[in-house]
Amino acid sequence: FQVCHARKGSLPTLALMAAASVLFSAAYAPAHRIGAVPALRRPLAARVPPALLDGSAEDGAAFSAAAQLGREPGTCDPYDPKSAEYCSPPEPAPSSLKRTVRLGVLFFLWYSLNTAYNIGNKLVLTAFPMPWTAATWELFFGFPYVFLLWSTGLRKTPKISLESIKLLAPSGILLAGTHVGGVISFGLGAISFTHVLKATEPVWSALISALFFRDFLPLPVYASLVPIIAGVSLASLKELTFSWMSFIAGTGSAVTSAAKAILSKKVLDGKSLGENLTPANMFAVLSILGFCAILPVSLALEGPAKASAAWSAALAAGYTTPYLLKLLACSGFLYYIYNEVAFLALAEVAPVTHAVTNTVKRVVIILASILVFKTTITPLGAAGSAITVAGALLYALAKNKYK
Repeated sequence: FQVCHARKGSLPTLALMAAASVLFSAAYAPAHRIGAVPALRRPLAARVPPALLDGSAEDGAAFSAAAQLGREPGTCDPYDPKSAEYCSPPEPAPSSLKRTVRLGVLFFLWYSLNTAYNIGNKLVLTAFPMPWTAATWELFFGFPYVFLLWSTGLRKTPKISLESIKLLAPSGILLAGTHVGGVISFGLGAISFTHVLKATEPVWSALISALFFRDFLPLPVYASLVPIIAGVSLASLKELTFSWMSFIAGTGSAVTSAAKAILSKKVLDGKSLGENLTPANMFAVLSILGFCAILPVSLALEGPAKASAAWSAALAAGYTTPYLLKLLACSGFLYYIYNEVAFLALAEVAPVTHAVTNTVKRVVIILASILVFKTTITPLGAAGSAITVAGALLYALAKNKYK
């Protein structure tokens, strides 16, 4: 993100993108050649749900992935990378040095790219305060990347029918809602506070499941939600950058993320959606659907006239056109690539490891954003943030234990 922040010279930015792409490709390439873990030698369709994390499905999977692992139907969460409810080997085989190193690289890239995206996105919104435009651009930015892979044969092109697109459209819309809600909250408040709000996702997941699907959780799992609610209340009470719009947008991001995860379990789990729908391709498809969904809204709320005025204001404030373009390019690239790295890392670990690493990631982002932007945080706000993040981890562990 420091390279993106440089005002002159585009070569460092291109070098950063190239380096990240090379590291990502190197980490991805051995994904199907790991010999240390028997579960990973099997085709992906034999060990994960038809869709994984933020959109993933294996070629023509027409069976219930939950049943394949001896679980009750609907217990796999194929779309949400922040939830521990996806299907993965509960007890991975002992790790070889090669697999350990690979996972270390993947998690390092995930944390680094995610943190860099959050900081880069905040820089974009500080210079060019148009959150809908920025979110739409970030969803679009992955298109050239995946189209290059598809057209050159480096990645198989997905084949999906119109009916499958109709089934996936709600998930794409919810993905876009999750993203734009987070971007709006980032622009109006502190990154740290937005991530505290995003950590309330388990509360909304439990509420939506109970109200709309009559799906109730054990009492200890509900009890684990109390620290989340209490922590957010404390953090909001003493948040120096608090604004209701930031609060509503950040909470909306958590609600749509929870709804997307539930939709994947209740509606899409086990359905055959097409061919070549690998995890990476499903994320690409959902990003395209999400972009198409929010583009009209973005144009209606922040049309060319408003965007042009905001751009002129940024230039008047001392920013340059190359610098602004560089920020937008970095933000879009980092958003797309960190999501791809995230599902690669999380697809290979058990739910408990998933929950722990996701909690650590959130802490890393909060601390990094406080240091970079010199965000002032009160002791009560810090305590509330810590309680909320710890509560999210406690919920994931409790739900895994009592599932």
